Amino acid sequence: MTGISLKPMKKLSGFFKWIDNNLVKILLTGFIFLVPLWPKLPIRMINYTYIAIRFEDIYLVFMILAFFVQLIRKKIILNKSYLWLFILFWLSLFASVIWGIYFEKTIIFYHLGYLHALRRVEYMSAFFIAASVIKTKEDFFQLIKVFFFSVFLVSLYGLGQKYLGFPAVQTMNPEYAKGYILNLTPEARISSTFAGHYDLASYLAFAIPLIISFSFFFKKKLYLIYYFFALVVLTYTSSRISFVAYAFTIFGLLIFIRKYLFLIFAIILTALVMASSGDLINRFLKTIQFKRILVNQKTGSVYINQNITTKELPAGSFYVPVKKPPKQVLPTEAVATEVAKIETFKEQLIEQKVKEATKNKNLSQNEINKLIASLSAELKAINTYVSDISFATRLQIEWPRAIDAFNKSKILGTGPSSITEATDNDFLRWLGETGLLGTTLFLMILFLIVKRVWGRVIKFSPENKLIAHGFTFALIALLINATYIDVFEASKVAYTFWTIAGLFVGYSSLNSKVKSQESKMKVKS
Repeated sequence: MTGISLKPMKKLSGFFKWIDNNLVKILLTGFIFLVPLWPKLPIRMINYTYIAIRFEDIYLVFMILAFFVQLIRKKIILNKSYLWLFILFWLSLFASVIWGIYFEKTIIFYHLGYLHALRRVEYMSAFFIAASVIKTKEDFFQLIKVFFFSVFLVSLYGLGQKYLGFPAVQTMNPEYAKGYILNLTPEARISSTFAGHYDLASYLAFAIPLIISFSFFFKKKLYLIYYFFALVVLTYTSSRISFVAYAFTIFGLLIFIRKYLFLIFAIILTALVMASSGDLINRFLKTIQFKRILVNQKTGSVYINQNITTKELPAGSFYVPVKKPPKQVLPTEAVATEVAKIETFKEQLIEQKVKEATKNKNLSQNEINKLIASLSAELKAINTYVSDISFATRLQIEWPRAIDAFNKSKILGTGPSSITEATDNDFLRWLGETGLLGTTLFLMILFLIVKRVWGRVIKFSPENKLIAHGFTFALIALLINATYIDVFEASKVAYTFWTIAGLFVGYSSLNSKVKSQESKMKVKS
């Protein structure tokens, strides 16, 4: 009787012991699911910014506390790979904050400077937790499979958003960041469970090279399904930079690993999926376009004749004059049409300016005639190539602002948060906010992680070359995205990258230990 009654207790005790031994791994598994799938609902908004404390932040803090407790109890061993380099980078962040607050006076709201620095520490802390969790090969592959399944679920939700009206929670402006549940219009770009379409696209561009490399590693067709759904959703985001990153890294990866038949398949599939999304093709065509525009020779103001709709990507005010006559750029019929359009637009613009001038002031007919003559002389039609408004905003406002910040303080920058919420170019943002010191340290971390994965994982077995290449090209995809958006500051993408990087470094450390043990055994024998 006693023996029978003790069996359930032993099982229960064994279960709790297993939980205790694997607590951090269990929490990390939940984190890998939670980060991409939990919507960006705010728990508490931060003053003077649309950054908010969200559930994933609280979850990560809890996971960090559990990690330290298990570390003290020796249930887990800290993987110290590049720990001092990370610490140096974090110190450089806070040095930039202090420099920006007390010396350059570029950080107006002190708490935002510290908040932006802490966010980067928070994102990167996932690296050490993930690296330390890997005790066996099974740990690594189990967690990677969890990641791939979460990518699949994100893709499914994105398709549901496109075709079934699934809601979205976005943070692309201060009002949306308050947590409104949005129903996207048919022409809207999908964001799935992410803060916006750019973040989702960057996440998928990072994930796809990993999916492809592991499909060859495991030799399972299931990963082709993951790839297909991820590619379709990536296309529906209509993110040009992420699509370029995808094409460059996937085709480059397949050439590098000599999978030429699959390369042909990937090219055909990509072309078919891209053709199904007219919006993506249209946005590529609208990136740079020829237009006859009006420029006020006196004020420099630019006026572009265009219809602003939700389906059309408008042109920005950044332009490059075309020296060639318009007939050398467009067919003769199109030239005549453009000339007629610009003359009509000029008349409409002058009429509008006259109405504005006479709205609150009485002008005589003579004064009106003079105004019309003056405007007609000042407004000059110019043949130009104009960029779309997205590219123009970066070229004219965001990127020059970051460059100015770097020129003001080259070593430490002007501090996190000093150049507003977004720069839309991570390289310029790093230079502007953290200077040469922070930027160099951050890029060193990325370089050394890749070097370690290549140096150790590749040597472990021929098959491991595939996944090492996959990780490298996945990082390249992020770096390409970083030329056009602040991808390493997008929380879901940043958490994901540092977690996956940690898993790979943990795996490389494991492989190194195995090889060293094998070499010792050979010496003894």
